[in-house]
Amino acid sequence: MCELLAMSANVPTDICFSFSGLMQRGGNTGPHKDGWGITFYEGKGCRSFKDPLPSARSPIAQLVTEYPIKSEAVICHIRQANSGGICLENTHPFTRQMWGKNWTYAHNGQLTSFKEELPIKFHIPIGTTDSEHAFCWILDQLHIKFAEHEPTNEVLFQFIATLSEKINRLGVFNLNISNGDCLFVYCSTKLHWITRRAPFGEASLIDAEMVVDFHKETTANDIVTVIATQPLTDDETWQKMLPGQWQLFCLGESIASGQTEADIKETVNTST
Repeated sequence: MCELLAMSANVPTDICFSFSGLMQRGGNTGPHKDGWGITFYEGKGCRSFKDPLPSARSPIAQLVTEYPIKSEAVICHIRQANSGGICLENTHPFTRQMWGKNWTYAHNGQLTSFKEELPIKFHIPIGTTDSEHAFCWILDQLHIKFAEHEPTNEVLFQFIATLSEKINRLGVFNLNISNGDCLFVYCSTKLHWITRRAPFGEASLIDAEMVVDFHKETTANDIVTVIATQPLTDDETWQKMLPGQWQLFCLGESIASGQTEADIKETVNTST
């Protein structure tokens, strides 16, 4: 399957260190060689870099590792294709506009019967993946539920959590989605996260020979949360999410979390 990476921070922060590790999993230390993409939020705007080439040998990926773009929210994805051909239009993250904001979405997993179970009307996919189809269905449901009246972030993302539960019933649905203000993550099978704050220390990447001393790169007030499918460092404590858990991050902090009742039952039944 694919791998996800995302970041939420309270100050503009670059993701070069984490991305340097993730990109190696795209055809070098991992099999995710069917393209990659990353979206950075800067104010109300966002900029994306995508390439259907493996990230481990993509000149654009190398550019991203050397170009310290400062952002408060980032979503990244490296792809191992299972639905849709290997091409630019099928490369995550996907971005659409709603309520005057750029929405960015990336999915890890595979869905069955998605066209029948997730009918769409207003937001038509550009590519042919199950992932983009699910994104368009989510946006359709937001349009139907709230119309032109954008709700509070708490109401909005609680509703997205219920939509994520429905999609998850169709297969595997690990999700990162952001409207630039908040970052929502939903765990179907595998997601980890870590929040870095003072006192900062050193960290070493698993997939590349790189060590960073965050104390030299940050201030005492910085708060940075990184979400990844698998931990990217081997000398830090990452939080492992349970199936069905979701987290809502804003400016580096977790501001809401939950787990659907159906998934709690499934987790309990599995462990007994």
